[in-house]
Amino acid sequence: MWYFAWLLGLPLAALFAVLNAMWLELRADACFTEEGDCPVGEHKP
Repeated sequence: MWYFAWLLGLPLAALFAVLNAMWLELRADACFTEEGDCPVGEHKP
């Protein structure tokens, strides 16, 4: 029965990693276009 945890846990972890990378890319794009909050501080000129 332990394999059910692996069958559910690994895809969820992979999905979380993909969503995290997509969110980080969106925040970096917002920093370059001067929209929204910049994850590294000030907006780039």
